Amino acid sequence: MRKKWGMILGLTGMMLLGSQGVYAAETADSTAETEAAEAEKDEETAETTENTEAESSAEETKTESATETADDTDDIESQIKKGGFTAGASVHDPSIIKDNGTYYIFGSHMESAKSTDLRNWTGFSSGVNAENKLFDNLFDGEEDGDPAAFTYVGKNEEGGYSVWAPDVIYNKKMGKYVMYFCTTSSYVKSNICFATADDIEGPYHYEDTFLYSGYSYHDVKESNIEELMGTDPRPYTAASYDNNNWPNCIDPDVFYDKDGRMWMVYGSWSGGIFLIEIDEETGYPIYPEADEENHVDSYYGKKLLGGYHNSIEGPHIMYDETNGYYYLFLSYGNLQAKGGYQMRLFRCDTVDGTYTDAAGKDMYLFVEHKDHGLKMMGNYTFPSLTQTYMAPGGQTAFEDEDGKLYLVYHQRFAKTGELHEPRVHQLFRTKDGWLVAAPFATDGETLKEDGYSGDEIQGTFYLVNHGTDISDRVHKPQRIQLNADGTVTGEELEGKWEAEEGTPYIDVTLGENTYTGVVLEMTDEAGNDTMCFSAKGDNNETIWGVKYLLP
Repeated sequence: MRKKWGMILGLTGMMLLGSQGVYAAETADSTAETEAAEAEKDEETAETTENTEAESSAEETKTESATETADDTDDIESQIKKGGFTAGASVHDPSIIKDNGTYYIFGSHMESAKSTDLRNWTGFSSGVNAENKLFDNLFDGEEDGDPAAFTYVGKNEEGGYSVWAPDVIYNKKMGKYVMYFCTTSSYVKSNICFATADDIEGPYHYEDTFLYSGYSYHDVKESNIEELMGTDPRPYTAASYDNNNWPNCIDPDVFYDKDGRMWMVYGSWSGGIFLIEIDEETGYPIYPEADEENHVDSYYGKKLLGGYHNSIEGPHIMYDETNGYYYLFLSYGNLQAKGGYQMRLFRCDTVDGTYTDAAGKDMYLFVEHKDHGLKMMGNYTFPSLTQTYMAPGGQTAFEDEDGKLYLVYHQRFAKTGELHEPRVHQLFRTKDGWLVAAPFATDGETLKEDGYSGDEIQGTFYLVNHGTDISDRVHKPQRIQLNADGTVTGEELEGKWEAEEGTPYIDVTLGENTYTGVVLEMTDEAGNDTMCFSAKGDNNETIWGVKYLLP
């Protein structure tokens, strides 16, 4: 389910309760700076007593200016409409597929929903039980023991069964909708299964289990490893499963590459993220030849990155024909509202790696992962939002028929416990081939390909820098000014900005860091018209800027 064992289950079917958002407390230690400034001021005063009158006048002017700025801020924020929206369903770890003009999302706990506008969702299945008609045979034989999909993993600690993080794809050769999903009973003992259906909404027919994790030589015979690999001892069938280096078999994501070959990327925490080819004719993996030098295992496939229980999960790979890149989306952190859950991005021009981030770093070896991967989104809020957005993740992405790209994920909120909703934000390509997300949920906005003039862009923006932290910190908006002369000013920030004429591209430099992205108009969740920019830096940070277009 794109999470470690022991995290709260049972969120199925719960709807989001409205709540006023709050900013997380955030302090800055500025004592040294303050003392230095005061000392410098005293020294200057002692040396220039003859200019006391002039300094007094300047202070009065400064005070008046600060008052005017505060008044301007209050005036702007008093005119901003406050609000949000409710998606109408609760689907965790949503994977998305479009069929006959309708968008479908499938998530953990056998939850699913559909929509025609990517904002309003109607659920059509929920609950891991035989009454859920998403499957027609998943629980067959339960009265005589564990059903086939659960024989190896057994029941979870609540005494029920766990079905996590499905992904549905239309298999062109099989002529079927195929659902890949995992069943599990611990953070290490899991397996990946698949089921088929003739209709997108099911019922899905469980076919088989093909990838196992968490065994040792004591219970390896309950898996298929000896059948496939023989009885020779293997490094992951020792006295205990080495889940520092080998995967937890959950979070499957299946996709086509540019040549029409089918692949599955999977894994969570434990030994990292792995990739294996899928036989399009059968739906089963194509187990490769071992290649230790290139990190390829004959059973699990190729290790892409992670391991040693770094909080990395929920992999999704999308090929973008326009840029020629495979984009690897990941969730970092713990999935709870205060767990620091967030979305990261890597890319590569080949399907099997090496995937690198915006700083040009890969993450195959064991490293401090917070410094690796472009952070696309974390905890944040804006003046117009009545909810503080927390722990976004469990993501997938797709390109719609009109060429627009979208990021689909689940969103938690401050002061609503672990309740969550699906959210969809439009994605945009930067001029250097990365992807950035719009600051607000999609509402039919369109990127203006010839861009905007400097006069249209300049003004007062609320800036959110998502940073690279993995924490419960809420990144609060800072008020900045994009000035006509190309400078950026604010209470704590200064820099410059430049819009590329005839394009939607914008560069924003803050201090020593330059962020490259796009500028667009869109309507926020409260119904305000806004001018926004979304940009990434080579430091793996993403920044969002929002200017409210007030009447």
